[in-house]
Amino acid sequence: MPQRVVFYRLSHKFVDSRDAPAESRNLIYYSLAIGHHVGVLDCFSSALGMASDEYTAWIAQLPAGDGRRKLEGVLKWGEIEINKDHVHSVASALQSGLTTMQPQQQLWTQTLLQLLHNIHEEPVMYLMVRVH
Repeated sequence: MPQRVVFYRLSHKFVDSRDAPAESRNLIYYSLAIGHHVGVLDCFSSALGMASDEYTAWIAQLPAGDGRRKLEGVLKWGEIEINKDHVHSVASALQSGLTTMQPQQQLWTQTLLQLLHNIHEEPVMYLMVRVH
């Protein structure tokens, strides 16, 4: 069975920060960030997936640099996390490679760019990328 690369997005937060006063937001974000240390579980949903050979061909379209290196990490380690610290480098790499991509790769790029935008807007959000 061929391997697949799947992007999972954090789909559930245990505290709805919209109902919290502005003064509490940092505490909520901090609590969620350390949640796995105190028994809070993150719930993920699949957001994007493809065969690993398709993934390899897709990221080969990206220029060398931090963004491409981050995405190549899943092939080396089997799993990576993409969080607010990675948004700029990954988005820049995707934008730079967009013009040389095939139509399907462009769709994946647009989907991933939207996910990165969501992380930028809500920094507690992140993606897990895994090889299955």
